[in-house]
Amino acid sequence: MSFVELIYESQCPNVDPARAQLRRAFARLGIAPSWTEWTQGAPGTPDYAENFGSPTILVDGHDVAPATGQGGACCRLYVDQNGQPSGVPSVCAIVSALRATMTSRS
Repeated sequence: MSFVELIYESQCPNVDPARAQLRRAFARLGIAPSWTEWTQGAPGTPDYAENFGSPTILVDGHDVAPATGQGGACCRLYVDQNGQPSGVPSVCAIVSALRATMTSRS
């Protein structure tokens, strides 16, 4: 399975909703959920994780929604499937990234 990372700022109100979206995406694909979490500014967090808005989900190092990214420790906004602002990436975006990785590894 692909390497999935959740990057967030410790006070981000969208961390739990992002985790829920990850669980939904894995469930939609019928695979066990598994990811690594990085808290920005915490010991052991890799340097690259400091350069994303919160929350960010990476699949094999690629942002699941790169067009919406904002750099640095800040709140991040996404656009949902209805064109509305959201604090988390859509399940569809996560599933698409996971499928792409699964296909490329087949």
